Amino acid sequence: MTTAFWCLMIAAIMPLTMAWASGYFRHKQFGEVDNKLPRQQCSQLTGAGARAVAAQQNAWEALAVFTAAVLVSHLGGADPERVGLAAMIFIAARLVYLVCYLADKDALRSLSFIVGFGCCIWMFLMPA
Repeated sequence: MTTAFWCLMIAAIMPLTMAWASGYFRHKQFGEVDNKLPRQQCSQLTGAGARAVAAQQNAWEALAVFTAAVLVSHLGGADPERVGLAAMIFIAARLVYLVCYLADKDALRSLSFIVGFGCCIWMFLMPA
């Protein structure tokens, strides 16, 4: 399996880690986790808990773009080492993004988003 495909697996796990984080914050804020109506409970979160939910939503959105970029670069015959490098930078940027979202560091979060998205664009352009 290529480096980019390993990174794709890591990217698929990222939204789940934010779901676990939101579970922690739901328990902390409400004293329990409502598993019957989790989305309703999540919508009532404030502070870091609300940011964890937003980070999870964004991680799912980023996963779709990253998946497409990895597949296009591989199917287009791009150099696997270059694709792997772009994928690793994407993962690093997305990890920074998630931490910054939880820590309420909006400027650094936006910068890491741009870096991650730029890696996806780079992968789309590699086979060209």
